Amino acid sequence: MYRYETHLHTAEASGCAQATGAEMAEKYKAAGYTGIIVTDHFFNGNSSVPRNLPWKERVELFCKGYEHAKAKGDEIGLDVFFGFEYGDGGSDFLVYGLDKQWLLDNDNILEMELTRFLEYARSCGGIIFQAHPFRDCDYIRSTTHAPHFVDGVEVVNMSHTRPEFNERAKLYAQWYDLPVTSGSDSHNTTTRWFAGGVLSEKKFTSALDYARAVVNGEITIIE
Repeated sequence: MYRYETHLHTAEASGCAQATGAEMAEKYKAAGYTGIIVTDHFFNGNSSVPRNLPWKERVELFCKGYEHAKAKGDEIGLDVFFGFEYGDGGSDFLVYGLDKQWLLDNDNILEMELTRFLEYARSCGGIIFQAHPFRDCDYIRSTTHAPHFVDGVEVVNMSHTRPEFNERAKLYAQWYDLPVTSGSDSHNTTTRWFAGGVLSEKKFTSALDYARAVVNGEITIIE
């Protein structure tokens, strides 16, 4: 079985992360993972990218964590794929299958209402899973659930210290008959929840390949 991390952050782009893309790649390789998907917080989340820069410069900086992880992964034999975590004040959505060029070409996406963005990104070929839909923390203003605008739900998030967050997510996915996935949501290389992700009998060639496997029920979640 191939082991993949589906949800992680790097210090280059996520304001809450403490490890670089290269450091994350090395850690996951040492932990026996086949590949990782870098999903840094986008500009409407906890981003470390300055907001006053032109769009192209912002996107270039945003992709540095992925690019550094990819370079290290190529060096050590770890597959590294690109994704991003789109925020909405307290709700987060993991976007797979859209690349840096798509971001460069779509400088209006922050102006879109949430469900309009989800519709648009999916119409462009993206596959979207809602991340940790029932997380309850003091920084979360409100949570929006959009079961009819996503392709699946992250029902296991290894950063949760309260098991009921994941249990509620599982019930939510069952209620709406949505595919399920798992991720560590790791922000550094030392925390106790450095685990999670999915197992697959086939080797993925891209983030989109992974996302399609989730939709088709071809993965096993790690808990």
